[in-house]
Order: sequence, then C-alpha cells, then structure tokens
Amino acid sequence: MPAEKSDALVLFGATGDLAHKKLFDTIQALYRRGVLEGPVIGVAKSGMTREQVIDRAREGITTFGRGVDEGVFKKFADQFQYVDGDYADPATFQNLKKALGDAKRPLFYLAIPPVLFGTVTKGLKAAGCLNDDARVVVEKPFGHDAASAKALNRTLHEVLEEHQVFRIDHYLGKEATQNVLYTRFANAFLEPVWNRNYISNIQITMAESFGVQGRGAFYDATGCLRDVIENHLMQVVGFLCMEPPYWPDKERVRDEQVKLFKSIRTISTNDIVRGQFEGYLQEPGVAPNSQTETFAAVRVFIDNWRWQGVPIYIRAGKNLPVSATEVRVQFHRPPQVVFPDEQAPMHNYVRFLFSPRIEIGICMQVKIDGERMVGEPMELKVVDQQPDEMTPYERLIGDAIQGDQALFARQDVVEEGWRIVEKIIGNSVPVHPYKPGTWGPDAVNDVLLPSGGWHAPQV
Repeated sequence: MPAEKSDALVLFGATGDLAHKKLFDTIQALYRRGVLEGPVIGVAKSGMTREQVIDRAREGITTFGRGVDEGVFKKFADQFQYVDGDYADPATFQNLKKALGDAKRPLFYLAIPPVLFGTVTKGLKAAGCLNDDARVVVEKPFGHDAASAKALNRTLHEVLEEHQVFRIDHYLGKEATQNVLYTRFANAFLEPVWNRNYISNIQITMAESFGVQGRGAFYDATGCLRDVIENHLMQVVGFLCMEPPYWPDKERVRDEQVKLFKSIRTISTNDIVRGQFEGYLQEPGVAPNSQTETFAAVRVFIDNWRWQGVPIYIRAGKNLPVSATEVRVQFHRPPQVVFPDEQAPMHNYVRFLFSPRIEIGICMQVKIDGERMVGEPMELKVVDQQPDEMTPYERLIGDAIQGDQALFARQDVVEEGWRIVEKIIGNSVPVHPYKPGTWGPDAVNDVLLPSGGWHAPQV
C-alpha cells in the first residue's frame, strides 16, 4: 500500500546557505508540479521576520535557481510561516507545534549541521511534533568516520524509527546516477556480459578543474575521501555492481545495496594514493602543515561471484585538467586468433558521462576501408537532451514527501560505507604533491595503473 503524502514541510535552517541557494527553488518546483500542497514552515535563529525570509527566498530563486514563477511563488508565500528561535529553547518547538496546526504527516528537513540533529529531534519529540507518520530528512555528512556515524544513528534512533529517517545524498537524485541502474537492467544485451567473465576493470573519475574556492577551512577538515569518494562515488559503485533489485519494493532495493556493500573488501593502504595540489597550503583557512588530500585514487575489490577479481578504480580531485564525472566499464580484449595482425588495444567499453552533460557511449571495433582486416574503434553515443529535467533535490524531496526511501541511504548502508574506507581515511598513507592541471601525483601510475591505462573523461 503506497505511503500517504506529507501534509506539511518544516525547513530547519530556513535562512541558511543551502535553503537560499537550493531548497527554496526546489520548493517552488514541487508546488508547481503539485507534489507539495501543504504549508511550508521555516525555522531558524536569525532575527528575521516572515516577510524578510520570503524576500530572501525570492532573491535565492532569482539568483541561484530557475527564476520566480509569480503564480506558484504566491501560493508558497501565502502558506509560508516562520518560527524564529533558538533550537535549544523549548519555546521554539512549542511555537512550531502551533504553526503545524492540524498537520498529521509533517516532513522535517534538517538543513543544519549534524551536531544539532539530536537537539532538534529531541525538541520535536518533547513538543509533540513527532508522531509515527512524521518523516525527518537529514543532510550529509552522516558522520566523520565509522564511530561517529554509529553515534549519529544512535542519536536519531532515540526518537525516530529507521523508516522515518531519510538520509539525503543529492548524488543519488541525479538523473545520470539513476541512468546507470536503469541502463544495466532495462537492456537484455548487457546483463549476460556484466560480470567478471567479460569485464576487465571499471574506472570512475570525478574531476574538478578548480580548487577549494574559498572553502579552505571546510575542505581541510574533510578531504577528498570523505567529501566525495566515501559517499557519492561508492553509491555509484552500488548502482553499477548490485544484483537486480525489485524497484516497486523500496526496501528490497536497499537490501541489494547493502548486500553489495557488505561484499566490498575493506580498502587497504596498498590500494590508495593521496595527493595535494601545489598551492593548497596557501589557501585561506588551510593549516600551514596540512596533510589533507585534495586528490585520491583507490582500488576497490568486490568479493562475490559476479565481481571476484575485477578491480574498480576510483579517482577524484581538485585542480585536475577538466571538470567532469565519468564511469568507464572496460571489457576484456577478445582472443586475437581470427585477426592475428590486429594490434588494437582494448576498445570495447560502456561509458556513462555524468557531467558536464549526460551521455551513454558503447564502443566497438569496426573494419576500416581497404584490403587489410584491421579495425578502428567507433562509439555509439546517446546524449540526454531533456529540457525540463528535475534537479536532484527536487526529485529527492519529492520522494520524501511521498514516503519513498529507495534513493535515501539506510543506516546499514552508511555504516558499511565507513567500514570500507576505515583503514585509509586520515593520514594513513603519505600525501604526494601534484601540479594544478595534471591528473594527480606521479605515484598514481606507479601504484594504481589499470590494465589499458587511465582514461580521461570524454568532454
């Protein structure tokens, strides 16, 4: 039986950066599509009035979003309420309780630091704002390591059941990420070859051509592994390698995710290279002797029947040659007995480009003109040109309103994700310098060189 829609949205951190740049634009889009129909209640400690918060929402949608739709924005503004108060003050939650009125299935979005999750959820419980039909969306990071992730989950479970917790990772809301899962299982010609018998290796690259962009203090406390590999890119590994799920049953989808994660070997210090771009130590907010990595490459192995022995190479970093995210599934080279003079490298692959645009490419060898039986690679490419694509936050908050948890991280998935990287986070291996505009330190090719070499995203 489908879950009932949430009938109110409560936004903690309503005057913060995330709400300003992303969430109010998302809320307008959800009203436009009829997914969100009830009131929105903002909560923050800012000293602002309701009218000032509405004006800030308008400015955020205009500057960072898709533009104000006057009719839809009026619907939002007419229903918008604002509670200004300290999260440690019980009166804040009593005022929120009054603002909720007759709402029976509220959705609480915690766009606040994780250190405040316990304070807010306990305040909601004490004020009677939480019932069995309430849902709570929490933003990453879901901990800083395995121990803090477990502690955070214990805090949430003091007042919430697991089915009420929606851990949001915007990367799972991306059309390109979901394309991986759909393409795998919706095409009969792929499934028979999607295993160790045909696939040589998998490469995942998430490259950014810029530096830390004034976020030195945040980045220095986080690093590349925690920022994108432990969460975003491991979720991509899940979609690439999990067994077929049954999509209508959302818990079975997440069961397959955690089953795959449990099969991933804990990454050893022999399977990682860390790098730091030259000039990072001069960034504002960065410690003068920082060992934080701005680049990381790791090798992952999955100990199950389908993927045994297939290395998965993941690299990500700042100040690389391009800004792009791509997955390349490389197939084994066929036996060279039919055309013994053919010296071509391994050219058969499936390629998923996530950004700066969405593409799917399948490459094969075809004969070139002439008498000789020699070939050249040719890629069949599909480019996504949908004009009105939902943003990741729009998709995910819409799912939360509907009670659909398939694209939200479950507790066991989060804890397994930290287990996979627990030996390599921090300064477990030295950090090597690299020049901006290169593909990381030279040690990458010495330690983690895939068969056929690293492939740069095709942008």
